[in-house]
Amino acid sequence: MKRITVLLADDHEVVLEGLRMLLNLEDDIKVIGEARTGREAVQMTQKLLPAVVIMDVAMPVLNGLEATRQILKTAPATKILALSAHSDDAYVDQFLAMGASGYITKQSTTQILSKAIREVHKGKTFFGPSISKRFYDRNRTSLNGKGQIKKQNVRLSARESEVLQLIAEGMANKQIASELEISIKTVEKHRQHLMEKLKIHDTAGLTRYAVSSGIIESSIQSTIR
Repeated sequence: MKRITVLLADDHEVVLEGLRMLLNLEDDIKVIGEARTGREAVQMTQKLLPAVVIMDVAMPVLNGLEATRQILKTAPATKILALSAHSDDAYVDQFLAMGASGYITKQSTTQILSKAIREVHKGKTFFGPSISKRFYDRNRTSLNGKGQIKKQNVRLSARESEVLQLIAEGMANKQIASELEISIKTVEKHRQHLMEKLKIHDTAGLTRYAVSSGIIESSIQSTIR
């Protein structure tokens, strides 16, 4: 069985050691490198081409957000899974905007971390349970004029749903065009239509909507056994 190669990026030695020991116990996961700065994470990814990079937010020299952007620019096949002590929506939104495939907190169990690695490696998006629940609550409902909660009821075409899923899975317009065998301009039109229909104006918002509506798998719908 081919193992999922993982690069760890964190500036705390004890965190790196713990993650390495725990993940190497998994039969299908192999840690192939450890980066202690964002710059090292970028350089090591270019050299080792890991399937998944587990990225901390607060990294020295180059922060986790910028490191994520640079990694996905030069190694688009690599998936980024954010592992952070912060669970604020602002942090999650920024990582998603940079193209990360998942976000979990350092309070997560080893089972959740392992599942997250497997899911993002498959091309899916994964959030820790508390983050996923917030996304669900934020995007599944909206307030009507009386201050009461009502569900959104937006009909998407089959093609729009396909494009939305690929956007939420972290694909750029060029990758989506290749996957669906359509032009980049057509992808851009679908993206614009999605934003207009859903009244959402950024990629992070589209991803949250895709999670809450079940278009992509959400960890809130999964049970870790």
